[in-house]
Amino acid sequence: MANRHLSRSIVLQTLFEWDFTSEENKEKNSKEKIEDVLKRNLKEFAPGFEDDSFVFSLMDQVLKKRAVIDEIIEKAAPDWPIDKISIIDRNILRIGLAELLFGDRTEVPPKVAINEAIELAKTFGGENSGKFVNGVLGAVYKEIGEPGKEQISKKKKQEEVVDVAKLPVEMLGGALVYAKNEGETLFAFVHDVFGYWTLSKGKVGEGEDVLESTVKSIKKEIGLDISIEEKLGENEYVATHPSTGKSLKKVIYFLGKSEYKELELEKSGGLDGARWFSLSAIPELRIYNDIIPLISKAIEIISKK
Repeated sequence: MANRHLSRSIVLQTLFEWDFTSEENKEKNSKEKIEDVLKRNLKEFAPGFEDDSFVFSLMDQVLKKRAVIDEIIEKAAPDWPIDKISIIDRNILRIGLAELLFGDRTEVPPKVAINEAIELAKTFGGENSGKFVNGVLGAVYKEIGEPGKEQISKKKKQEEVVDVAKLPVEMLGGALVYAKNEGETLFAFVHDVFGYWTLSKGKVGEGEDVLESTVKSIKKEIGLDISIEEKLGENEYVATHPSTGKSLKKVIYFLGKSEYKELELEKSGGLDGARWFSLSAIPELRIYNDIIPLISKAIEIISKK
């Protein structure tokens, strides 16, 4: 484990040096040049280091996934544009997210990836770096369903219990939208930057009617004019924002119908795709667990029409 921690430190050192160059020069820098810097840092900071495969694998993963990782950082920390985050902090986040989202979880469990990134922040970052990195990675971890959570001890779980009654509440309205096309029933899903297909939704402002707000949100997010047919259910979850802390999000979901047309995805830092799917394709999709019962209920309702 000590070797792995040293490996991450050397990757961070290399990314720090690389990140000083302009975007134009970054594109010009070949993989071989970056590897040369990595080899130099290995020789300088870890002479005699034998197992360097993890170092090169982690560096390669960060560089390959940098664009999507940076987009995730901006979604998880909306008050901090990527170029305003310190060079150390943003590259620690890149390392942590590369391992958390794209690494082998049997080799590096999610909690280990997060804790290692926090340790890097405490060692190399500023006074508040550890807290900031913890906040961003923790928010992403919750968004992807907290994989490996069952491995946390009961004592640790008790320490993390949150009194939801004391949290600020944010209301949202969403819908599973369906349409008929050439005799087939199709369902509209949006794809988020965490790799999941989910339902379109939006915030409900104070004093706004939930139904009217939901219709407006769907129109804005995916360009569909829908009619609400039935309420599907409600979900709620605790979300963590790096700067404002925890809040309780309550989402009311409806079944909505629209005419079939091409989806027009609103430009958003949180979504990167929108598509229609047939019923037979849905089981193959990567979907959040709390959405599945809503889809099942919607299918049952439609089948009875």
